[in-house]
Amino acid sequence: MRTTLLILLIGCATLNAQQRPNLNDGESHGDAPYLIEDGWKPLLNGKDLTGWTGMDGKPHEWLTTKGVWWDRLLGPTRLGAIKEPGDRILNSLTGRTVNLITEQKFGDIELYVEFLLGKGSNSGVYLHGLYEIQVFDSFASTHEMTSSDGGGVYHRWIDNKGVGGSAPKVNASRAPGEWQSYHIWFRAPTFDANGKKTANAKFIRVLHNGLIVQTNVEVDGVTRSGMTIPEAPVNPIMLQGDHGPVAFRNIYYRPLRPIIER
Repeated sequence: MRTTLLILLIGCATLNAQQRPNLNDGESHGDAPYLIEDGWKPLLNGKDLTGWTGMDGKPHEWLTTKGVWWDRLLGPTRLGAIKEPGDRILNSLTGRTVNLITEQKFGDIELYVEFLLGKGSNSGVYLHGLYEIQVFDSFASTHEMTSSDGGGVYHRWIDNKGVGGSAPKVNASRAPGEWQSYHIWFRAPTFDANGKKTANAKFIRVLHNGLIVQTNVEVDGVTRSGMTIPEAPVNPIMLQGDHGPVAFRNIYYRPLRPIIER
């Protein structure tokens, strides 16, 4: 009896190892999705910045490292690192350099990214280089959330004022010096045969540290500080690097899949 049970358990373990579950439902399921679901590919190679370039081809000071540190008492607004081959990237030791762009372009995409902020830092993850999910130190903020807070879909800038955008549903920000995550489901804008836009870009769902902060938010036009490129079916991903120290790691993507409703 014990031998039969052991064989059954081994068989189940083998099956589970070969057939990963599809947990694409907008909830946390333990480890990061790229570890437990199929189809994810890395955008960082763990050694250098191959596949990335400065915006508009400009020189940049982003660096790779094996580890990033933060000091609450001696330097809460700074992040430290040793420049060396590694799986983390930092926007320089001063926290101010040009934005970083993928050489690869993407259409409909599911993106997972982890980031770490110095106190008061401000950055962003731009889908298509145009539509921003705000990265901001909103930890312990008591004011009403706006599109400028962490997890917000950042607004456009028209006639010297912010227009549109979407505040996060909850303040999911962790403290400076702690790694955080975004899991983003993004649908690219669509165009007809003549190049006329037929549907806006849409953030179908955004999770911030495992909590839902955005659902079905259309983006009618480019958010502020987006790249100076036209909306298109495919475009690159951009990381903002000029508003204080920010580090990134574990950036993974896969083609957008239908969301499971539970």
